[in-house]
Amino acid sequence: MKKRLRYFLLSVLSLGIFLFVWYLITDILGIFPERALPSPTKILTTLMKKFTQRAPDGGTMLEHIWASLKLAMYGFALGAVIGIPVGIVMAWYRKADLFITPLFNFIRPIPPIAWIPLMLIFFGIGQTAKAAVIFVSTVTQCILNSYLGIKQTKDVHRWVATTFGASNTQILFKVAIPSALPMIFTGLSLSMNLAWMTLVAAEMLAADKGLGYLIQYARMMARVDLVIAGMIMITIIGAILNAVLTKIEHSVVKGRHME
Repeated sequence: MKKRLRYFLLSVLSLGIFLFVWYLITDILGIFPERALPSPTKILTTLMKKFTQRAPDGGTMLEHIWASLKLAMYGFALGAVIGIPVGIVMAWYRKADLFITPLFNFIRPIPPIAWIPLMLIFFGIGQTAKAAVIFVSTVTQCILNSYLGIKQTKDVHRWVATTFGASNTQILFKVAIPSALPMIFTGLSLSMNLAWMTLVAAEMLAADKGLGYLIQYARMMARVDLVIAGMIMITIIGAILNAVLTKIEHSVVKGRHME
């Protein structure tokens, strides 16, 4: 508890110093003009107003958050549901590994953002294209971490299970998958971050709602305060999603303790 409290206080202190310096160079010293770097008070005012005002982009902050969150979670869930089983099968069955790995190694190095133009050509500028981009970005991480997690199963655990008469399938579900859960959740965490970042990038290119669209529209209108407000919401939502996923991990993975 003392370590957690110390970490929390240091985090609050660092954030407080950052905000104080920001306030000092904008509101007090006036080193930067407001159109280039708005003050924290200006950003906070803009953020609060945006929850009730639709101007200038035609949507409130909650509408943009919901549009982005809904699409990100859909693509993330689809990538996890498909990616985790594929990674497990690849790692456990050699024939599946030999069959799928060449295709996976071909797709994996491609940055998620590079898929955006191709998906726009295939599916148009609607929600399907953005969901497909998010799916591609998340499924690769889920496959990779699930694969590595299963491959790291200790031989001694397999030998013990075999000694007690467990079948290959029983060893997979009773030994390999439980021991791979930390790696699987690491893949889910990375996938969630990728889903969020990829969605925002996709919304900047083709969307009429969402946080990425809000930031891009504000940039064209030279509304730096609104750009930063959108960035702050992305940070807050990303932190909340990671906290929820971490909570689920600690409740599912046996032997993992809160630090």
